[in-house]
Amino acid sequence: MLTIDRTRTALLIMDFQTEVVAMFGERAAPALARAGELRTAARAAGLPIVYVTVGFRPGYPEVSPRNASFAALAQGSRFLLTTPGADVAPALRPETNDIVVVKHRVSAFAGTDLEIVLRAKGIETLILSGIATSGVVLSTLRQAADADYRAIVVEDACADRDDEVHRVLTGKVFPRQATVTTTAELVAALA
Repeated sequence: MLTIDRTRTALLIMDFQTEVVAMFGERAAPALARAGELRTAARAAGLPIVYVTVGFRPGYPEVSPRNASFAALAQGSRFLLTTPGADVAPALRPETNDIVVVKHRVSAFAGTDLEIVLRAKGIETLILSGIATSGVVLSTLRQAADADYRAIVVEDACADRDDEVHRVLTGKVFPRQATVTTTAELVAALA
């Protein structure tokens, strides 16, 4: 049975941004709904809720031309902090006391103040939900494990463009470093 220490656990809602949700289309809808359920349960249990978003300043000063993934973004106006596409999807918008961490790379930890926020709050366990399973969830899980956090990946509150990649990650790769569970199981553990 899954146990959660409410005083030392935070929910991370990662990359559920308007533009990302639109890019994933129908693949995002179930994960978006499950993330909403997680947020409601986490809020009721008194857990800190941390939104992680990807965003850049105008001119993309954070993006190196050597970074193949992000250099392509700099050619347009995607994920600019001043544009609606960079906002958290309307169904999951943060509330006043929620924490928003803006990242400039794939992992929620890379170059952000996430670890400072977690340490300040005494957080030892991270509940991970996000789009994409093979992107922000994988990268954040790896870095969280290296930093000695207990990680819980909520498999149905994550989405990926490739169902097989999602299945392999959540079924074979993630269990080496995290507890993999479902929204229903996590909500029950928080009740």
